[in-house]
Amino acid sequence: LEDANSLLFDTPVIGAEVYQSDDNGKTWTRTHEDYLEAVHFSYGYYFAQIRIAPNNKEKIYIGGVPLLKSEDGGQTWENISKENVHADHHALWINPQKTGHLINGNDGGINITYDDGNTWIKNNSPSVGQFYAINTDHQTPYNVYGGLQDNGVWKGPHNAKENRSWHQSGQYPWKNIMGGDGMQIQIDRRNPSIVYTGFQFGNYFRINLSDGKRKYIQPKHQLGETPYRFNWQTPILLSLHNQDILYLGGNKLHRSLNQGDDWEAISEDLTKGGKKGNVAYGTITTISESPKKFGLIYVGTDDGLVQVTQNGGGNWQKISDSFPKDLWVSRVIASAHQKERVYAALNGYRWDNFSPYVYKSNDYGNTWKNISANLPDAPVNVIIEDPKNQNILYLGTDNGVYVSFNQGESWEAFSKGLTQAAAHDLVIQPEAKHLLVGTHGRSIYKTDISALQQADTTLFDKPLHLFKPKEITHSKRWGSSENTWSKIQNPALAIQFFSGKNQKATLNILDEHKQLLNSFELVLNKGFDSFEYDFSVNEKGQKAYDKKHKENSLKAADNGKYYLPKGIYTISLTANKNSVSEQLIIK
Repeated sequence: LEDANSLLFDTPVIGAEVYQSDDNGKTWTRTHEDYLEAVHFSYGYYFAQIRIAPNNKEKIYIGGVPLLKSEDGGQTWENISKENVHADHHALWINPQKTGHLINGNDGGINITYDDGNTWIKNNSPSVGQFYAINTDHQTPYNVYGGLQDNGVWKGPHNAKENRSWHQSGQYPWKNIMGGDGMQIQIDRRNPSIVYTGFQFGNYFRINLSDGKRKYIQPKHQLGETPYRFNWQTPILLSLHNQDILYLGGNKLHRSLNQGDDWEAISEDLTKGGKKGNVAYGTITTISESPKKFGLIYVGTDDGLVQVTQNGGGNWQKISDSFPKDLWVSRVIASAHQKERVYAALNGYRWDNFSPYVYKSNDYGNTWKNISANLPDAPVNVIIEDPKNQNILYLGTDNGVYVSFNQGESWEAFSKGLTQAAAHDLVIQPEAKHLLVGTHGRSIYKTDISALQQADTTLFDKPLHLFKPKEITHSKRWGSSENTWSKIQNPALAIQFFSGKNQKATLNILDEHKQLLNSFELVLNKGFDSFEYDFSVNEKGQKAYDKKHKENSLKAADNGKYYLPKGIYTISLTANKNSVSEQLIIK
Protein backbone atom coordinates (compact mmCIF):
# COMPACT_ATOMS: atom_id res chain seq x y z
CA LEU A 1 0.00 0.00 0.00
CA GLU A 2 3.01 2.28 0.33
CA ASP A 3 6.14 3.09 -1.65
CA ALA A 4 9.50 1.55 -0.90
CA ASN A 5 10.76 4.77 0.70
CA SER A 6 8.10 4.63 3.41
CA LEU A 7 10.35 2.23 5.32
CA LEU A 8 12.56 5.22 6.04
CA PHE A 9 9.75 7.07 7.75
CA ASP A 10 7.61 4.28 9.18
CA THR A 11 10.44 2.59 11.08
CA PRO A 12 10.01 3.45 14.78
CA VAL A 13 12.78 5.69 16.14
CA ILE A 14 13.59 5.01 19.79
CA GLY A 15 14.43 8.31 21.43
CA ALA A 16 17.93 9.62 22.04
CA GLU A 17 19.95 8.72 25.12
CA VAL A 18 22.74 10.51 26.98
CA TYR A 19 25.28 8.58 29.08
CA GLN A 20 27.91 9.85 31.50
CA SER A 21 31.17 8.26 32.65
CA ASP A 22 33.24 9.41 35.62
CA ASP A 23 36.01 6.81 35.19
CA ASN A 24 37.38 7.45 31.71
CA GLY A 25 34.75 5.28 30.04
CA LYS A 26 35.12 2.10 32.13
CA THR A 27 31.50 2.38 33.27
CA TRP A 28 28.55 4.43 32.01
CA THR A 29 25.29 5.68 33.52
CA ARG A 30 22.30 7.07 31.66
CA THR A 31 21.64 10.58 32.94
CA HIS A 32 17.84 10.51 32.54
CA GLU A 33 15.02 8.07 33.24
CA ASP A 34 13.02 8.06 29.98
CA TYR A 35 14.12 8.16 26.36
CA LEU A 36 14.45 11.66 24.92
CA GLU A 37 11.71 11.53 22.30
CA ALA A 38 11.40 13.74 19.19
CA VAL A 39 15.12 14.50 19.00
CA HIS A 40 15.77 12.29 15.96
CA PHE A 41 13.00 11.24 13.56
CA SER A 42 15.19 9.23 11.19
CA TYR A 43 18.78 8.87 9.96
CA GLY A 44 20.57 8.53 13.29
CA TYR A 45 23.93 9.11 11.59
CA TYR A 46 22.82 12.60 10.59
CA PHE A 47 22.92 14.12 14.09
CA ALA A 48 24.30 12.92 17.45
CA GLN A 49 26.24 16.07 18.39
CA ILE A 50 26.82 16.60 22.11
CA ARG A 51 28.61 19.53 23.77
CA ILE A 52 29.52 20.33 27.39
CA ALA A 53 30.03 23.89 28.61
CA PRO A 54 33.79 24.33 29.28
CA ASN A 55 33.14 26.11 32.58
CA ASN A 56 30.17 24.04 33.83
CA LYS A 57 30.14 20.24 33.57
CA GLU A 58 26.43 20.15 34.46
CA LYS A 59 25.43 22.18 31.37
CA ILE A 60 25.00 19.95 28.31
CA TYR A 61 23.69 20.60 24.79
CA ILE A 62 22.60 18.02 22.20
CA GLY A 63 21.79 18.71 18.57
CA GLY A 64 19.13 16.82 16.64
CA VAL A 65 16.07 18.17 14.89
CA PRO A 66 15.62 20.54 17.85
CA LEU A 67 18.54 21.90 19.92
CA LEU A 68 18.24 20.78 23.57
CA LYS A 69 19.88 22.08 26.75
CA SER A 70 20.26 20.57 30.19
CA GLU A 71 21.50 22.46 33.24
CA ASP A 72 21.42 19.52 35.68
CA GLY A 73 23.83 17.09 34.10
CA GLY A 74 21.31 15.63 31.65
CA GLN A 75 18.47 14.76 34.04
CA THR A 76 16.02 17.26 32.51
CA TRP A 77 16.04 19.00 29.13
CA GLU A 78 14.51 22.01 27.37
CA ASN A 79 14.26 22.97 23.71
CA ILE A 80 16.19 26.17 22.95
CA SER A 81 15.33 26.29 19.22
CA LYS A 82 13.38 29.52 18.69
CA GLU A 83 11.22 30.93 15.91
CA ASN A 84 14.13 32.17 13.77
CA VAL A 85 16.31 29.07 14.25
CA HIS A 86 16.21 26.43 11.51
CA ALA A 87 15.92 22.75 12.44
CA ASP A 88 18.63 20.08 12.05
CA HIS A 89 21.59 21.09 14.21
CA HIS A 90 25.12 20.07 13.29
CA ALA A 91 27.57 22.42 15.02
CA LEU A 92 27.74 24.29 18.31
CA TRP A 93 30.47 26.53 19.75
CA ILE A 94 30.33 27.56 23.40
CA ASN A 95 32.28 30.64 24.48
CA PRO A 96 34.52 29.55 27.40
CA GLN A 97 34.88 33.17 28.53
CA LYS A 98 31.25 34.28 28.40
CA THR A 99 28.41 32.18 29.80
CA GLY A 100 25.40 31.91 27.47
CA HIS A 101 27.25 32.94 24.31
CA LEU A 102 26.67 30.20 21.73
CA ILE A 103 27.15 29.95 17.96
CA ASN A 104 24.93 27.32 16.34
CA GLY A 105 25.32 25.88 12.84
CA ASN A 106 22.18 24.28 11.38
CA ASP A 107 20.58 23.45 8.05
CA GLY A 108 19.44 27.07 7.73
CA GLY A 109 22.77 28.73 8.43
CA ILE A 110 24.25 30.34 11.52
CA ASN A 111 22.54 31.60 14.69
CA ILE A 112 24.10 33.39 17.67
CA THR A 113 22.73 33.78 21.19
CA TYR A 114 24.08 35.71 24.17
CA ASP A 115 21.42 34.54 26.65
CA ASP A 116 21.87 30.77 26.45
CA GLY A 117 19.21 30.19 23.81
CA ASN A 118 16.36 32.41 25.01
CA THR A 119 16.79 34.64 21.94
CA TRP A 120 18.86 34.20 18.79
CA ILE A 121 20.31 36.40 16.06
CA LYS A 122 20.16 34.96 12.52
CA ASN A 123 23.45 35.59 10.68
CA ASN A 124 22.67 34.77 7.06
CA SER A 125 24.26 37.64 5.13
CA PRO A 126 26.88 35.42 3.42
CA SER A 127 25.53 33.61 0.35
CA VAL A 128 26.04 30.02 1.45
CA GLY A 129 23.11 28.34 -0.30
CA GLN A 130 23.52 24.61 -1.00
CA PHE A 131 21.76 24.10 -4.33
CA TYR A 132 20.93 20.63 -5.61
CA ALA A 133 19.35 21.82 -8.87
CA ILE A 134 18.62 25.08 -10.70
CA ASN A 135 16.61 26.14 -13.76
CA THR A 136 15.41 29.25 -15.60
CA ASP A 137 12.28 30.35 -17.41
CA HIS A 138 12.06 32.34 -20.67
CA GLN A 139 10.52 35.57 -19.42
CA THR A 140 12.09 39.00 -19.87
CA PRO A 141 13.80 39.50 -17.49
CA TYR A 142 14.07 35.80 -16.85
CA ASN A 143 13.70 34.16 -13.43
CA VAL A 144 16.00 31.66 -11.76
CA TYR A 145 14.66 28.71 -9.75
CA GLY A 146 16.60 26.52 -7.36
CA GLY A 147 16.17 23.67 -4.90
CA LEU A 148 18.27 23.88 -1.74
CA GLN A 149 19.39 21.40 0.88
CA ASP A 150 16.67 21.55 3.57
CA ASN A 151 15.74 25.12 2.58
CA GLY A 152 13.06 24.47 0.01
CA VAL A 153 12.67 25.78 -3.54
CA TRP A 154 13.12 29.46 -4.37
CA LYS A 155 12.41 31.73 -7.34
CA GLY A 156 13.93 35.11 -8.11
CA PRO A 157 14.69 37.48 -11.01
CA HIS A 158 18.16 36.96 -12.48
CA ASN A 159 18.89 40.70 -12.28
CA ALA A 160 18.00 41.08 -8.60
CA LYS A 161 20.68 43.13 -6.87
CA GLU A 162 22.93 41.19 -4.53
CA ASN A 163 22.67 43.54 -1.57
CA ARG A 164 20.88 43.94 1.74
CA SER A 165 18.48 46.75 0.80
CA TRP A 166 15.61 44.33 1.40
CA HIS A 167 16.37 44.58 5.14
CA GLN A 168 15.03 48.14 4.84
CA SER A 169 12.29 47.63 2.26
CA GLY A 170 11.02 44.32 3.62
CA GLN A 171 10.72 43.05 0.06
CA TYR A 172 13.14 40.20 -0.58
CA PRO A 173 13.36 39.60 -4.36
CA TRP A 174 13.59 35.81 -3.98
CA LYS A 175 10.41 33.97 -2.95
CA ASN A 176 10.02 30.52 -1.41
CA ILE A 177 7.66 28.27 -3.39
CA MET A 178 8.23 24.88 -1.68
CA GLY A 179 9.55 23.55 1.63
CA GLY A 180 11.61 20.52 2.63
CA ASP A 181 14.78 19.63 0.79
CA GLY A 182 14.25 21.54 -2.44
CA MET A 183 14.55 19.42 -5.57
CA GLN A 184 14.41 19.76 -9.35
CA ILE A 185 12.24 22.35 -11.08
CA GLN A 186 10.51 22.29 -14.46
CA ILE A 187 8.70 25.37 -15.80
CA ASP A 188 5.96 25.25 -18.45
CA ARG A 189 7.18 27.30 -21.43
CA ARG A 190 3.61 28.24 -22.37
CA ASN A 191 2.70 29.52 -18.93
CA PRO A 192 5.58 30.21 -16.49
CA SER A 193 3.12 30.24 -13.59
CA ILE A 194 2.87 26.44 -13.93
CA VAL A 195 5.86 24.93 -12.12
CA TYR A 196 6.68 21.34 -11.20
CA THR A 197 8.85 20.85 -8.13
CA GLY A 198 8.96 19.11 -4.79
CA PHE A 199 11.02 17.71 -1.97
CA GLN A 200 13.10 14.64 -1.26
CA PHE A 201 12.22 11.08 -2.32
CA GLY A 202 10.02 11.98 -5.28
CA ASN A 203 7.40 14.05 -3.48
CA TYR A 204 6.51 16.33 -6.39
CA PHE A 205 3.75 18.87 -6.96
CA ARG A 206 2.28 20.86 -9.82
CA ILE A 207 2.06 24.44 -8.61
CA ASN A 208 0.18 27.38 -10.09
CA LEU A 209 2.18 30.38 -8.84
CA SER A 210 -0.52 32.84 -9.92
CA ASP A 211 -3.15 31.49 -7.53
CA GLY A 212 -1.08 29.35 -5.15
CA LYS A 213 -2.91 26.10 -5.96
CA ARG A 214 -0.84 22.93 -5.87
CA LYS A 215 -1.51 19.28 -6.58
CA TYR A 216 0.50 16.32 -5.31
CA ILE A 217 1.52 14.25 -8.34
CA GLN A 218 3.86 11.46 -7.22
CA PRO A 219 3.18 8.24 -9.19
CA LYS A 220 1.75 5.35 -7.15
CA HIS A 221 2.24 1.66 -7.87
CA GLN A 222 -0.70 -0.65 -8.39
CA LEU A 223 -1.95 -2.87 -5.56
CA GLY A 224 0.11 -6.05 -5.61
CA GLU A 225 2.94 -4.42 -7.56
CA THR A 226 6.37 -4.01 -5.98
CA PRO A 227 6.44 -0.52 -4.38
CA TYR A 228 8.37 2.11 -6.31
CA ARG A 229 11.72 3.46 -5.11
CA PHE A 230 12.54 7.15 -5.45
CA ASN A 231 15.97 8.74 -5.21
CA TRP A 232 16.64 11.50 -2.68
CA GLN A 233 16.85 13.85 -5.69
CA THR A 234 14.27 12.28 -7.96
CA PRO A 235 14.64 13.54 -11.55
CA ILE A 236 11.75 15.11 -13.49
CA LEU A 237 11.58 16.41 -17.07
CA LEU A 238 8.98 18.28 -19.14
CA SER A 239 9.04 17.16 -22.77
CA LEU A 240 10.19 19.90 -25.15
CA HIS A 241 7.89 18.35 -27.76
CA ASN A 242 4.73 18.65 -25.66
CA GLN A 243 4.59 20.64 -22.43
CA ASP A 244 1.70 18.54 -21.11
CA ILE A 245 4.04 15.51 -21.00
CA LEU A 246 6.05 15.04 -17.80
CA TYR A 247 8.59 12.32 -17.04
CA LEU A 248 9.53 11.24 -13.50
CA GLY A 249 12.10 8.63 -12.55
CA GLY A 250 11.70 6.12 -9.72
CA ASN A 251 13.13 2.69 -10.27
CA LYS A 252 10.91 2.72 -13.37
CA LEU A 253 10.44 5.65 -15.73
CA HIS A 254 6.98 7.19 -15.41
CA ARG A 255 5.22 9.36 -17.98
CA SER A 256 2.19 11.58 -17.63
CA LEU A 257 0.34 12.89 -20.67
CA ASN A 258 -1.71 15.38 -18.66
CA GLN A 259 0.62 17.42 -16.43
CA GLY A 260 0.99 14.78 -13.73
CA ASP A 261 -2.70 14.03 -13.16
CA ASP A 262 -2.28 10.43 -14.37
CA TRP A 263 0.80 8.27 -14.77
CA GLU A 264 1.93 5.18 -16.63
CA ALA A 265 5.20 3.31 -16.21
CA ILE A 266 6.89 3.16 -19.61
CA SER A 267 9.63 0.77 -18.49
CA GLU A 268 10.31 -2.14 -16.22
CA ASP A 269 12.77 -1.69 -13.37
CA LEU A 270 15.74 0.04 -15.04
CA THR A 271 18.10 -0.55 -12.10
CA LYS A 272 19.91 -3.57 -10.70
CA GLY A 273 17.32 -3.74 -7.94
CA GLY A 274 16.90 -2.17 -4.52
CA LYS A 275 19.04 -2.74 -1.46
CA LYS A 276 18.02 -2.56 2.16
CA GLY A 277 19.31 0.54 3.88
CA ASN A 278 18.37 3.88 5.31
CA VAL A 279 18.33 5.70 1.94
CA ALA A 280 16.58 4.36 -1.16
CA TYR A 281 18.99 2.71 -3.64
CA GLY A 282 18.47 1.25 -7.09
CA THR A 283 16.81 4.39 -8.49
CA ILE A 284 16.87 6.59 -11.59
CA THR A 285 19.03 9.69 -11.11
CA THR A 286 18.88 11.46 -14.49
CA ILE A 287 16.50 11.69 -17.49
CA SER A 288 17.03 13.27 -20.90
CA GLU A 289 14.77 13.32 -23.94
CA SER A 290 16.23 14.22 -27.32
CA PRO A 291 15.16 17.68 -28.54
CA LYS A 292 15.51 16.19 -32.03
CA LYS A 293 13.12 13.25 -31.63
CA PHE A 294 10.10 12.70 -29.40
CA GLY A 295 10.36 9.43 -27.46
CA LEU A 296 14.16 9.14 -27.73
CA ILE A 297 14.86 9.01 -23.99
CA TYR A 298 17.95 8.21 -21.92
CA VAL A 299 18.01 7.42 -18.20
CA GLY A 300 20.87 6.84 -15.77
CA THR A 301 20.75 5.20 -12.33
CA ASP A 302 22.55 5.35 -9.01
CA ASP A 303 23.90 1.83 -9.55
CA GLY A 304 25.75 2.49 -12.79
CA LEU A 305 23.28 1.77 -15.60
CA VAL A 306 22.45 3.92 -18.63
CA GLN A 307 19.57 2.82 -20.85
CA VAL A 308 17.84 4.22 -23.92
CA THR A 309 14.49 3.89 -25.64
CA GLN A 310 13.89 5.21 -29.15
CA ASN A 311 10.14 4.62 -29.15
CA GLY A 312 8.81 6.23 -25.97
CA GLY A 313 9.39 3.21 -23.77
CA GLY A 314 8.27 0.50 -26.18
CA ASN A 315 11.58 -1.22 -25.63
CA TRP A 316 14.81 -0.38 -23.81
CA GLN A 317 18.49 -1.04 -24.51
CA LYS A 318 21.24 -1.07 -21.89
CA ILE A 319 24.21 0.97 -23.21
CA SER A 320 26.52 1.17 -20.16
CA ASP A 321 28.39 -2.16 -20.23
CA SER A 322 31.68 -0.46 -21.12
CA PHE A 323 31.49 1.94 -18.14
CA PRO A 324 33.11 1.35 -14.73
CA LYS A 325 30.68 -0.71 -12.66
CA ASP A 326 28.26 0.50 -10.00
CA LEU A 327 29.08 4.23 -10.19
CA TRP A 328 26.41 6.88 -9.75
CA VAL A 329 25.27 8.23 -13.14
CA SER A 330 25.21 11.92 -12.34
CA ARG A 331 24.01 13.12 -15.75
CA VAL A 332 22.98 11.90 -19.19
CA ILE A 333 22.34 14.50 -21.92
CA ALA A 334 20.78 13.93 -25.35
CA SER A 335 22.35 16.32 -27.83
CA ALA A 336 20.30 19.17 -29.27
CA HIS A 337 22.62 19.34 -32.29
CA GLN A 338 22.85 15.75 -33.50
CA LYS A 339 20.11 13.18 -32.96
CA GLU A 340 22.52 10.26 -32.49
CA ARG A 341 24.78 12.08 -30.00
CA VAL A 342 24.59 11.64 -26.22
CA TYR A 343 26.82 12.54 -23.28
CA ALA A 344 27.12 10.83 -19.89
CA ALA A 345 28.89 11.67 -16.62
CA LEU A 346 29.49 9.24 -13.74
CA ASN A 347 30.41 10.04 -10.16
CA GLY A 348 32.39 7.70 -7.91
CA TYR A 349 32.96 9.62 -4.69
CA ARG A 350 30.58 7.36 -2.77
CA TRP A 351 33.13 4.59 -3.48
CA ASP A 352 36.11 6.82 -2.57
CA ASN A 353 36.79 7.10 -6.29
CA PHE A 354 37.53 10.70 -7.28
CA SER A 355 38.44 10.16 -10.93
CA PRO A 356 36.43 12.15 -13.51
CA TYR A 357 34.23 10.00 -15.76
CA VAL A 358 32.84 11.75 -18.85
CA TYR A 359 31.74 10.02 -22.08
CA LYS A 360 30.40 10.88 -25.54
CA SER A 361 28.62 8.70 -28.08
CA ASN A 362 27.63 9.49 -31.66
CA ASP A 363 25.56 6.34 -32.15
CA TYR A 364 22.87 6.39 -29.44
CA GLY A 365 25.29 4.94 -26.87
CA ASN A 366 26.23 1.78 -28.75
CA THR A 367 29.87 2.88 -28.53
CA TRP A 368 31.39 5.44 -26.19
CA LYS A 369 34.47 7.65 -26.17
CA ASN A 370 36.09 8.74 -22.90
CA ILE A 371 36.30 12.56 -22.99
CA SER A 372 37.63 13.18 -19.47
CA ALA A 373 40.97 14.06 -21.17
CA ASN A 374 42.98 16.50 -19.03
CA LEU A 375 40.44 17.00 -16.23
CA PRO A 376 41.90 16.91 -12.70
CA ASP A 377 40.66 14.38 -10.16
CA ALA A 378 37.25 15.50 -8.92
CA PRO A 379 33.77 13.95 -8.95
CA VAL A 380 31.75 15.09 -11.97
CA ASN A 381 28.26 16.31 -11.09
CA VAL A 382 26.90 17.70 -14.37
CA ILE A 383 27.64 18.10 -18.07
CA ILE A 384 25.68 20.24 -20.56
CA GLU A 385 26.26 21.28 -24.16
CA ASP A 386 26.07 24.79 -25.52
CA PRO A 387 22.73 25.34 -27.31
CA LYS A 388 24.31 27.49 -30.05
CA ASN A 389 27.79 26.01 -30.60
CA GLN A 390 27.84 22.21 -30.78
CA ASN A 391 31.57 22.04 -30.06
CA ILE A 392 31.27 23.67 -26.62
CA LEU A 393 30.61 21.65 -23.47
CA TYR A 394 30.39 22.82 -19.88
CA LEU A 395 31.21 20.62 -16.89
CA GLY A 396 30.56 21.03 -13.17
CA THR A 397 32.70 19.14 -10.65
CA ASP A 398 33.40 19.26 -6.93
CA ASN A 399 36.26 21.70 -7.56
CA GLY A 400 34.75 24.06 -10.11
CA VAL A 401 33.56 24.53 -13.69
CA TYR A 402 35.31 23.57 -16.92
CA VAL A 403 34.68 24.31 -20.61
CA SER A 404 35.66 22.41 -23.74
CA PHE A 405 35.70 23.97 -27.21
CA ASN A 406 36.21 20.65 -29.03
CA GLN A 407 33.53 18.29 -27.67
CA GLY A 408 35.68 17.10 -24.80
CA GLU A 409 39.01 16.52 -26.56
CA SER A 410 40.49 18.94 -24.02
CA TRP A 411 39.15 21.03 -21.13
CA GLU A 412 39.92 24.51 -19.80
CA ALA A 413 39.36 25.80 -16.28
CA PHE A 414 36.36 28.17 -16.29
CA SER A 415 36.34 29.26 -12.67
CA LYS A 416 37.60 32.86 -12.64
CA GLY A 417 35.39 34.72 -10.17
CA LEU A 418 33.93 31.50 -8.72
CA THR A 419 34.59 30.59 -5.11
CA GLN A 420 35.88 27.12 -4.29
CA ALA A 421 32.60 25.26 -4.08
CA ALA A 422 31.16 22.16 -5.70
CA ALA A 423 29.21 22.92 -8.88
CA HIS A 424 26.14 20.67 -8.65
CA ASP A 425 24.11 21.99 -11.57
CA LEU A 426 24.53 24.08 -14.74
CA VAL A 427 21.86 25.66 -16.91
CA ILE A 428 22.01 28.02 -19.90
CA GLN A 429 19.41 30.72 -20.47
CA PRO A 430 19.55 30.82 -24.29
CA GLU A 431 18.00 34.23 -24.98
CA ALA A 432 20.26 36.06 -22.52
CA LYS A 433 23.26 33.82 -23.36
CA HIS A 434 23.94 33.31 -19.67
CA LEU A 435 25.48 30.27 -18.02
CA LEU A 436 24.26 29.78 -14.44
CA VAL A 437 26.11 27.67 -11.90
CA GLY A 438 24.29 26.15 -8.94
CA THR A 439 26.89 25.50 -6.26
CA HIS A 440 26.51 23.38 -3.16
CA GLY A 441 27.74 25.90 -0.63
CA ARG A 442 28.04 29.32 -2.28
CA SER A 443 24.67 29.79 -3.98
CA ILE A 444 24.23 30.69 -7.68
CA TYR A 445 26.61 32.42 -10.10
CA LYS A 446 26.03 33.61 -13.66
CA THR A 447 28.28 34.62 -16.55
CA ASP A 448 27.84 35.91 -20.10
CA ILE A 449 28.88 33.22 -22.60
CA SER A 450 28.03 35.16 -25.79
CA ALA A 451 31.73 35.47 -26.68
CA LEU A 452 32.45 31.81 -26.01
CA GLN A 453 29.57 30.79 -28.27
CA GLN A 454 31.34 32.49 -31.20
CA ALA A 455 34.45 30.34 -30.75
CA ASP A 456 35.44 28.11 -33.65
CA THR A 457 38.68 26.62 -34.95
CA THR A 458 39.56 29.81 -36.84
CA LEU A 459 39.30 31.93 -33.68
CA PHE A 460 42.07 30.06 -31.88
CA ASP A 461 44.43 30.66 -34.81
CA LYS A 462 43.98 34.44 -34.60
CA PRO A 463 46.53 36.61 -32.75
CA LEU A 464 43.75 38.98 -31.69
CA HIS A 465 39.95 39.11 -31.91
CA LEU A 466 37.41 41.64 -30.61
CA PHE A 467 33.82 40.54 -30.04
CA LYS A 468 30.97 42.83 -31.03
CA PRO A 469 29.63 44.58 -27.92
CA LYS A 470 25.92 44.69 -27.18
CA GLU A 471 23.96 47.88 -27.82
CA ILE A 472 23.74 50.21 -24.83
CA THR A 473 20.97 52.61 -23.81
CA HIS A 474 22.28 56.02 -22.78
CA SER A 475 21.35 57.49 -19.41
CA LYS A 476 21.63 61.09 -18.25
CA ARG A 477 22.30 59.72 -14.76
CA TRP A 478 25.72 58.29 -15.65
CA GLY A 479 28.21 59.62 -13.12
CA SER A 480 25.47 61.28 -11.10
CA SER A 481 23.81 60.74 -7.75
CA GLU A 482 20.49 61.70 -6.24
CA ASN A 483 22.14 63.80 -3.55
CA THR A 484 25.50 64.51 -1.96
CA TRP A 485 25.65 61.28 -0.01
CA SER A 486 23.98 58.77 -2.30
CA LYS A 487 25.92 56.38 -4.49
CA ILE A 488 27.26 57.54 -7.85
CA GLN A 489 25.84 55.56 -10.80
CA ASN A 490 28.90 54.20 -12.59
CA PRO A 491 28.01 52.54 -15.92
CA ALA A 492 30.12 49.67 -17.27
CA LEU A 493 30.43 47.59 -20.42
CA ALA A 494 32.48 44.39 -20.56
CA ILE A 495 34.45 44.65 -23.81
CA GLN A 496 35.31 41.03 -24.63
CA PHE A 497 38.24 39.86 -26.71
CA PHE A 498 40.46 36.88 -27.48
CA SER A 499 44.25 37.00 -27.44
CA GLY A 500 46.47 34.34 -28.96
CA LYS A 501 49.15 34.97 -26.33
CA ASN A 502 50.01 37.05 -23.27
CA GLN A 503 50.73 40.52 -24.63
CA LYS A 504 50.37 44.26 -24.08
CA ALA A 505 47.71 46.12 -26.03
CA THR A 506 46.10 49.52 -26.54
CA LEU A 507 42.32 49.95 -26.55
CA ASN A 508 41.01 53.13 -28.17
CA ILE A 509 37.55 54.68 -28.29
CA LEU A 510 36.90 56.76 -31.44
CA ASP A 511 33.94 58.82 -32.62
CA GLU A 512 32.39 58.86 -36.10
CA HIS A 513 35.14 61.29 -37.26
CA LYS A 514 37.82 58.85 -36.04
CA GLN A 515 38.77 61.28 -33.27
CA LEU A 516 40.35 59.63 -30.25
CA LEU A 517 38.07 60.07 -27.21
CA ASN A 518 39.77 57.75 -24.73
CA SER A 519 42.63 55.26 -24.62
CA PHE A 520 43.68 52.46 -22.26
CA GLU A 521 46.85 50.40 -21.95
CA LEU A 522 46.00 46.72 -21.27
CA VAL A 523 47.86 43.54 -20.46
CA LEU A 524 46.03 40.71 -22.25
CA ASN A 525 45.97 37.16 -20.93
CA LYS A 526 46.13 34.35 -23.47
CA GLY A 527 42.60 33.19 -24.26
CA PHE A 528 39.31 34.95 -23.52
CA ASP A 529 39.49 38.15 -21.53
CA SER A 530 37.55 41.36 -21.02
CA PHE A 531 37.99 45.01 -20.09
CA GLU A 532 35.34 46.96 -18.20
CA TYR A 533 34.79 50.29 -19.94
CA ASP A 534 32.80 53.01 -18.14
CA PHE A 535 31.91 55.09 -21.28
CA SER A 536 34.16 57.90 -20.09
CA VAL A 537 35.92 60.45 -22.31
CA ASN A 538 39.37 61.66 -21.18
CA GLU A 539 40.36 65.34 -21.04
CA LYS A 540 42.06 65.35 -24.46
CA GLY A 541 39.13 63.52 -26.02
CA GLN A 542 36.63 65.92 -24.48
CA LYS A 543 38.35 68.91 -26.04
CA ALA A 544 38.54 67.20 -29.43
CA TYR A 545 34.84 66.27 -29.25
CA ASP A 546 33.75 69.78 -28.26
CA LYS A 547 35.74 71.24 -31.13
CA LYS A 548 33.67 69.20 -33.60
CA HIS A 549 30.36 69.55 -31.72
CA LYS A 550 30.32 73.16 -30.50
CA GLU A 551 26.53 73.25 -30.23
CA ASN A 552 26.41 70.03 -28.25
CA SER A 553 29.52 70.11 -26.05
CA LEU A 554 30.03 67.55 -23.32
CA LYS A 555 29.02 68.43 -19.76
CA ALA A 556 30.78 67.02 -16.73
CA ALA A 557 28.75 64.65 -14.54
CA ASP A 558 28.55 64.94 -10.75
CA ASN A 559 31.70 62.86 -10.40
CA GLY A 560 33.66 65.17 -12.72
CA LYS A 561 33.83 62.67 -15.60
CA TYR A 562 32.69 63.22 -19.18
CA TYR A 563 30.62 60.44 -20.77
CA LEU A 564 29.89 59.43 -24.35
CA PRO A 565 26.57 60.81 -25.61
CA LYS A 566 24.30 58.65 -27.73
CA GLY A 567 25.82 57.82 -31.09
CA ILE A 568 27.93 55.32 -33.02
CA TYR A 569 31.56 54.79 -31.98
CA THR A 570 34.47 52.51 -32.80
CA ILE A 571 36.36 50.33 -30.35
CA SER A 572 39.87 49.57 -31.60
CA LEU A 573 42.25 47.05 -30.02
CA THR A 574 45.90 46.93 -31.14
CA ALA A 575 48.70 44.57 -30.05
CA ASN A 576 52.01 43.80 -31.80
CA LYS A 577 50.95 45.41 -35.09
CA ASN A 578 47.67 43.46 -35.08
CA SER A 579 44.58 45.64 -34.93
CA VAL A 580 40.88 44.75 -34.67
CA SER A 581 37.83 46.97 -34.28
CA GLU A 582 34.09 46.80 -33.64
CA GLN A 583 31.20 49.23 -33.60
CA LEU A 584 29.78 50.47 -30.29
CA ILE A 585 26.20 51.74 -30.49
CA ILE A 586 24.78 53.89 -27.69
CA LYS A 587 21.07 54.38 -28.26
